Amino acid sequence: MAVAKSFGIAGAGLLGRLLAWRLARAGHAVTVFDPADSAAPRFDGQGAAGFTAAGMLSPLAELDNATADIAARGLRSIGLWRDIVRQLPGPPFFAERGSLMLAHRADRSSAERVLARLGSHSVAGLRAPQSLDAAALAALEPAVSGAAHAWLLPGEAQIDAAAAMAALHDGADGVRWCWQRRVTELEPGALHVDGLGWRRFDRVFDVRGVGAQPALPVRGVRGETVWLHAPGLGLTRPVRLLHPRHRVYVVPRPGDVVIVGASEIESEDRSPVSLQSAVELMAAAHSILPALAEARILRLDRNLRPALPDHAPLVDVRDGLVRINGLFRHGWLLAPALVDEALSA
Repeated sequence: MAVAKSFGIAGAGLLGRLLAWRLARAGHAVTVFDPADSAAPRFDGQGAAGFTAAGMLSPLAELDNATADIAARGLRSIGLWRDIVRQLPGPPFFAERGSLMLAHRADRSSAERVLARLGSHSVAGLRAPQSLDAAALAALEPAVSGAAHAWLLPGEAQIDAAAAMAALHDGADGVRWCWQRRVTELEPGALHVDGLGWRRFDRVFDVRGVGAQPALPVRGVRGETVWLHAPGLGLTRPVRLLHPRHRVYVVPRPGDVVIVGASEIESEDRSPVSLQSAVELMAAAHSILPALAEARILRLDRNLRPALPDHAPLVDVRDGLVRINGLFRHGWLLAPALVDEALSA
């Protein structure tokens, strides 16, 4: 049996909670430091980005912008999430029904370019997009109409991000959570905490995301979401619309909630969602889901996802210090695989 060790974790976002849960279940002593007031979600652009995320697990769709390595890790993560969710309190919502990609008639050429990029990579286990005619689309998702072209992206999944964040915290028995404590510096086996000074551990993890600046050349990439209450909509799969300005997604959540968002905006602005963004996102969603006309706006949210210059994730394992960062737009897609890699190393 492995000898129990002490671990200090800087950051209580998705990676920090997943690491704490994994390490605590393995019998280790875990302490997590984070500047947030508590474990509760924040939807003001200042809290953990994991709460804002729509929770799409889309290894095939991400080949539009990412590498085959990202897709392979994402596909592996779906299997890991399947097992993790079963062990969490609740458990949080998780589904593997695939996703849809839609395009209006005027955007057919854009869709063909995206499909060509998706088909240009070879990733074991990933199945090709399946073209759907109007009847097949109506059979899969009766709420969807208005799009001239549709494809099913098989094998993709979704998770209720906010519920999973809460469950990872609540299910991490024995973890010491130190809120309102910002880590300002790390070195192998130690981290410096505002108000506490240096704290020593057998190993420490830096998973602060954008908060790791300036130790890492990480920048924030803004994501914006509109949360809607749409009783009776009946959407069961995430939908991506190939919009001229954005890659707009619509993701159903339990409780008749629908999240509409845009994948990425190159900005570190944390200010509230602009009128232009909100109108464009909701108009795009309404163009393929007419029943959203009667939906009620629950919140407009935004946050910053951490990106490194090459847009690739970083897993840097050294003796006594591990850094995981740069998950960019792939946080929920990659987190379990990256945590597995780091712990194995």
